[in-house]
Amino acid sequence: MKNFVYIVSCADKSLYTGTAIDLKQRIKKHNQGQGAKYTRTRRPVRLVYFEVYDNLISARKRENQIKSLRKADKILLINSKRRNKKKKTITNK
Repeated sequence: MKNFVYIVSCADKSLYTGTAIDLKQRIKKHNQGQGAKYTRTRRPVRLVYFEVYDNLISARKRENQIKSLRKADKILLINSKRRNKKKKTITNK
Protein backbone atom coordinates (compact mmCIF):
# COMPACT_ATOMS: atom_id res chain seq x y z
CA MET A 1 0.00 0.00 0.00
CA LYS A 2 1.35 3.41 -0.94
CA ASN A 3 1.51 6.25 1.54
CA PHE A 4 1.67 9.89 0.55
CA VAL A 5 3.19 12.93 2.19
CA TYR A 6 1.59 16.04 0.77
CA ILE A 7 1.53 19.79 0.99
CA VAL A 8 -1.56 21.82 0.23
CA SER A 9 -1.79 25.53 -0.29
CA CYS A 10 -4.69 27.01 1.67
CA ALA A 11 -6.93 29.89 0.64
CA ASP A 12 -5.05 32.20 3.03
CA LYS A 13 -1.73 31.26 1.30
CA SER A 14 -0.56 29.16 4.25
CA LEU A 15 0.79 25.65 3.69
CA TYR A 16 -0.39 22.47 5.37
CA THR A 17 1.55 19.18 5.38
CA GLY A 18 0.00 15.79 6.03
CA THR A 19 0.00 12.08 5.17
CA ALA A 20 -2.62 9.98 3.40
CA ILE A 21 -3.20 6.58 1.86
CA ASP A 22 -5.74 7.88 -0.69
CA LEU A 23 -4.44 11.31 -1.68
CA LYS A 24 -7.34 12.30 -3.92
CA GLN A 25 -9.87 11.42 -1.20
CA ARG A 26 -7.85 13.25 1.46
CA ILE A 27 -7.79 16.50 -0.55
CA LYS A 28 -11.52 16.12 -1.11
CA LYS A 29 -12.05 15.72 2.66
CA HIS A 30 -10.00 18.86 3.34
CA ASN A 31 -12.16 20.80 0.90
CA GLN A 32 -15.36 19.44 2.46
CA GLY A 33 -14.23 20.69 5.87
CA GLN A 34 -13.74 17.13 7.14
CA GLY A 35 -9.95 17.11 7.00
CA ALA A 36 -7.56 18.57 9.54
CA LYS A 37 -8.81 21.21 11.95
CA TYR A 38 -6.21 23.61 10.52
CA THR A 39 -7.62 23.49 6.99
CA ARG A 40 -11.31 23.70 7.92
CA THR A 41 -11.30 27.50 8.03
CA ARG A 42 -8.77 27.90 5.20
CA ARG A 43 -10.64 26.32 2.32
CA PRO A 44 -10.35 25.67 -0.49
CA VAL A 45 -7.02 23.89 -0.43
CA ARG A 46 -4.96 22.99 -3.49
CA LEU A 47 -2.46 20.16 -3.72
CA VAL A 48 0.96 21.63 -4.54
CA TYR A 49 3.37 18.81 -3.64
CA PHE A 50 3.50 15.14 -2.77
CA GLU A 51 5.91 12.25 -2.26
CA VAL A 52 5.15 8.51 -2.28
CA TYR A 53 6.38 6.03 0.34
CA ASP A 54 5.99 2.28 0.74
CA ASN A 55 5.13 2.43 4.43
CA LEU A 56 3.49 4.75 6.92
CA ILE A 57 6.53 5.00 9.20
CA SER A 58 8.69 6.46 6.43
CA ALA A 59 5.89 8.79 5.35
CA ARG A 60 5.38 10.10 8.88
CA LYS A 61 9.11 10.68 9.35
CA ARG A 62 9.18 12.69 6.15
CA GLU A 63 6.03 14.58 7.16
CA ASN A 64 7.75 15.64 10.39
CA GLN A 65 10.86 16.71 8.47
CA ILE A 66 8.79 18.86 6.14
CA LYS A 67 6.73 20.32 9.00
CA SER A 68 9.95 21.44 10.69
CA LEU A 69 10.98 23.48 7.62
CA ARG A 70 10.41 27.20 7.38
CA LYS A 71 7.76 28.27 4.88
CA ALA A 72 10.43 29.61 2.52
CA ASP A 73 12.12 26.19 2.50
CA LYS A 74 8.81 24.45 1.82
CA ILE A 75 8.29 26.75 -1.16
CA LEU A 76 11.76 25.85 -2.43
CA LEU A 77 10.87 22.15 -2.09
CA ILE A 78 7.62 22.67 -4.02
CA ASN A 79 9.36 24.67 -6.75
CA SER A 80 12.22 22.17 -7.10
CA LYS A 81 9.71 19.40 -7.78
CA ARG A 82 8.04 21.56 -10.44
CA ARG A 83 11.38 22.33 -12.11
CA ASN A 84 12.30 18.63 -12.16
CA LYS A 85 8.94 17.77 -13.70
CA LYS A 86 9.48 20.38 -16.44
CA LYS A 87 12.96 19.02 -17.15
CA LYS A 88 11.58 15.50 -17.54
CA THR A 89 8.88 16.76 -19.89
CA ILE A 90 11.43 18.64 -22.03
CA THR A 91 13.76 15.63 -22.07
CA ASN A 92 10.97 13.30 -23.16
CA LYS A 93 10.04 15.41 -26.21
